[in-house]
Amino acid sequence: MAAPPASANAPRSSPPPPVAGDGTDRTVAKSEAACEDRSSAEALDRLLPPVGTGHSPRKRTTSQCKSEPPLLRTSKRTIYTAGRPPWYNEHGTQSKEAFAIGLGGGSASGKTTVARMIIEALDVPWVVLLSMDSFYKVLTQQQQEQAALHNYNFDHPDAFDFDLIVSTLQKLKQGKSVKVPVYDFTTHSRKKDWKTLYGANVIIFEGIMAFADKTLLELLDMKIFVDTDSDIRLVRRLRRDISERGRDIAGVIKQYNKFVKPAFDQYIQPTMRLADIVVPRGSGNTVAIDLIVQHVHSQLEERKLRWDMAALASAHQCHPLPRTLSVLKSTPQVRGMHTIIRDKETSRDEFIFYSKRLMRLLIEHALSFLPFQDCVVQTPQGQDYAGKCYAGKQITGVSILRAGETMEPALRAVCKDVRIGTILIQTNQLTGEPELHYLRLPKDISDDHVILMDCTVSTGAAAMMAVRVLLDHDVPEDKIFLLSLLMAEMGVHSVAYAFPRVRIITTAVDKRVNDLFRIIPGIGNFGDRYFGTDAIPEGSDEEEAASMG
Repeated sequence: MAAPPASANAPRSSPPPPVAGDGTDRTVAKSEAACEDRSSAEALDRLLPPVGTGHSPRKRTTSQCKSEPPLLRTSKRTIYTAGRPPWYNEHGTQSKEAFAIGLGGGSASGKTTVARMIIEALDVPWVVLLSMDSFYKVLTQQQQEQAALHNYNFDHPDAFDFDLIVSTLQKLKQGKSVKVPVYDFTTHSRKKDWKTLYGANVIIFEGIMAFADKTLLELLDMKIFVDTDSDIRLVRRLRRDISERGRDIAGVIKQYNKFVKPAFDQYIQPTMRLADIVVPRGSGNTVAIDLIVQHVHSQLEERKLRWDMAALASAHQCHPLPRTLSVLKSTPQVRGMHTIIRDKETSRDEFIFYSKRLMRLLIEHALSFLPFQDCVVQTPQGQDYAGKCYAGKQITGVSILRAGETMEPALRAVCKDVRIGTILIQTNQLTGEPELHYLRLPKDISDDHVILMDCTVSTGAAAMMAVRVLLDHDVPEDKIFLLSLLMAEMGVHSVAYAFPRVRIITTAVDKRVNDLFRIIPGIGNFGDRYFGTDAIPEGSDEEEAASMG
């Protein structure tokens, strides 16, 4: 597709955007002019640190490489780049969309470096950095041959899959999971395995054609153009393509003169007028970075989601228990086992033994809610038997770490070849909000009946987040079964209100939770009692974090 005229997409007909870091007296602009008078060698020394200075070179042989950890380690802290903050409120409905920043500019202008500086300065725990390099179109055989001879134009708008970019960014802004291509620059092709990303507080999208599509522009809350001298961009491109992508110098220069420079003049530079802020000198302009960070902070404060635990606790008081709840019949045997595991004097061995017995009964009970259909088999005596068989595709178990994993053996014991996934959700100590920190789900889980396992559910916050994760992976709500040994009425109501088609199954429901969100009378900290870890002191921060199941 051809890039639309700049005027067609301009959000306003005002003069060109402000140059970040400039005062009304153009003090910074004057200093830039002085800098331009220096020799090219001095400028390159300043902008391109030599090897050994402690700065890591930009690694881009493949985009969104699977081996990369979902972290951005800075000099001060670690930032999650593939995690999930709360993206819905206490009623299970979607919160305000994430703040999306677009970073445009020429090839090798320093967009990714600027993005990382913004991320570090923002001091926000959850970000997604999305590169346009991941969205090159799949080449035909003829185009592959052209690319091998440096005759294919990767710097033209037609080289990018804008439909996939737009749909990906839309889903990320809505907090949904997305599959992102992994592009290999050495073979000019997409790899077989794609990477999964999740929405966050801030999404930074960077690429040479970041402002070349009207629909894409409408998704960006802030547009930044990184303006770097063409000579510096050429030297950076030579260094990158030769050292990281296995190209030869003649091929790089040929491609630059034939495609890169003309594309910048025709498609990229004209989009500078669409930017809200222009950053001269890229990462060297710390004044610009500070201005951008201040603006984003103000926007995030307006969009901030506050997880109201008090509202969650009081919203459903005195309401009858929902019809989607099924409690295992309280026979003398079941009540006897509850008596044992609730007793604070029970030894760890006995606690584990009777917990496992209850888990087995709970899972057997849950399986009776799966869909079955009539079927006929022939017995060894040659007679037909009219029976029942499972009517679904397959069953997958998902445990909410850490206590939920104790239910996995019971599920495996009754479901042959069952697939298992895991989710780790922890409570933010400052905000009291649940946050997703780790996720491993089997492929094609959307076709399965999913048994979601957690040993205790008090407020329902962690369970609700886990259900949201499954829904974002396209698991139908009515195919999710939430299993727990013990639940509080508050948690039952919260989950049922947010997700009325999720089946909730437990062995007992207690009436109350205390100020620390512990179930009363309850069972204590299940994970500590089961794994034999030291008990957490009553009222400590760790104790509160462990309680918000």
